[in-house]
Amino acid sequence: MDTKEKAMQRAIDLSRQGLTCGGPFGAVVVRGTEIIGEGVNLVVIRRDPTAHAEINAIRDACRFLKTHDLTGCDLYTSCEPCPMCIGAIRWARIGKVYYAADKLDADSAGFDDYKFYNEIVGPGVSNLIEVCEAKDAARAVLTDWKALSTKRTY
Repeated sequence: MDTKEKAMQRAIDLSRQGLTCGGPFGAVVVRGTEIIGEGVNLVVIRRDPTAHAEINAIRDACRFLKTHDLTGCDLYTSCEPCPMCIGAIRWARIGKVYYAADKLDADSAGFDDYKFYNEIVGPGVSNLIEVCEAKDAARAVLTDWKALSTKRTY
């Protein structure tokens, strides 16, 4: 079995474990041929809507590597990542994502992924997000950040 097959099989095995601890999703982060991070869905157990398998795998890999930058790593997940997880994957600088089931499969199992995808690419987000009047104060903080010599960019 090659690395891709082993990594995907591990993600699916983790998703099966997730049946008893929060949700049927599993993910692994791979660098080269080594799994360096694993995660299962712990949303219900942790009472944390961000505790998706992909994010937990990213957190685990970051702890292992002692960095927030996962450049050179790939992610294998049992199901197509939701929009939140895609954001985390991009911020982590993961190179490639491999998934098995898709967002329609998740939808048919009762998860909102497909709905959220449609809200983000459709008019749904405009009903959720509103600009406040504190733009100048927020921009001032960003300007201060840009000038900060001790900042650590990500």
